[in-house]
Amino acid sequence: MEEKILSGKKNGMKVLLLVLLVYVLDIALFAFSVSQSAATPLVVAGLVASVLIFFTAWIFLCGLKVLKPQEALVLTLFGKYVGTLKDSGFYFVNPFCTGVNPAAKTRLNQSGDVSETGSGVAALVVSAQGAAANTVVYSNKLSLKIMTLNNSRQKINDCLGNPIEIGIAVTWRIVDTAKAVFNVENYKEFLSLQCDSALRNVVRIYPYDVAPNVDTTGDGVADEGSLRGSSEVVAARIRDEIQARVQEAGIEIVEARITYLAYAAEIAAVMLQRQQASAIIDARKMIVDGAVGMVEMALDRLSEKGVVELDEERKAAMVSNLLVVLCGNRDAQPVVNSGSLY
Repeated sequence: MEEKILSGKKNGMKVLLLVLLVYVLDIALFAFSVSQSAATPLVVAGLVASVLIFFTAWIFLCGLKVLKPQEALVLTLFGKYVGTLKDSGFYFVNPFCTGVNPAAKTRLNQSGDVSETGSGVAALVVSAQGAAANTVVYSNKLSLKIMTLNNSRQKINDCLGNPIEIGIAVTWRIVDTAKAVFNVENYKEFLSLQCDSALRNVVRIYPYDVAPNVDTTGDGVADEGSLRGSSEVVAARIRDEIQARVQEAGIEIVEARITYLAYAAEIAAVMLQRQQASAIIDARKMIVDGAVGMVEMALDRLSEKGVVELDEERKAAMVSNLLVVLCGNRDAQPVVNSGSLY
């Protein structure tokens, strides 16, 4: 389906003024015909013509269309695609043309749909019992603005089989109104489903955190890609995956971003303990490396200054005591030896 832009249709104001002028002349003709005392054929014809004009001229008002900036209207005439109005302005088209927007009533968690009425117009209707009720009159106009779809969080297994919860925000817009309306049943639902599917396909390639012997690029070489550490790369890959799926729907994916990323509740506590253990090991390793360096420096300084001569056994005892003091979790309790070392 090729998009066809209708141009040269901005005659809405002229047609409106012409219809109003026709009604004014029609009322004058009706008043003149009624005022005649003799019912001549000419008078009767004028009276009949004025009545017909009065009840049929309003049909031309149905062809008046008003578009605001970044709006479009897809028109069909008796089931045939006529064209699309895209530029803002006051238009006049065939009064029997109808606007088509299959997603007008679809409400998703995205910009433009978060309110109760969305793009529709709220109207107050009084029922037969006299009670007031709010109804929504949905517009068939398509928004060409950049919109943001924030799908619900999904639980997906990463490449290591760990269940994680992830959510994305997809920024998109319509670039081909004919494809969006006619190539898919409902372009909003189609986009939402394709976002979920693409997200699952990409997340299954990456681990949550950096893991050894994992290839995320497909080149056969293990790398350090991960969902937590390579969020920009993952987001770009998700965007490309979604774009390839929604190309036929006339939708352009501007950007995709990860908005939420965490382990699933059933393994979150275990993974937290694992991260804590890893952090403790790294901290202990750093402490031990520093303590060994300090002990080595102390022995070298004592040897250089000639403060005391220690044999190998006393050096071993001194190293043991210093390591206990430097690597212990608590402050050392000194023991004063008042006797001989030997």
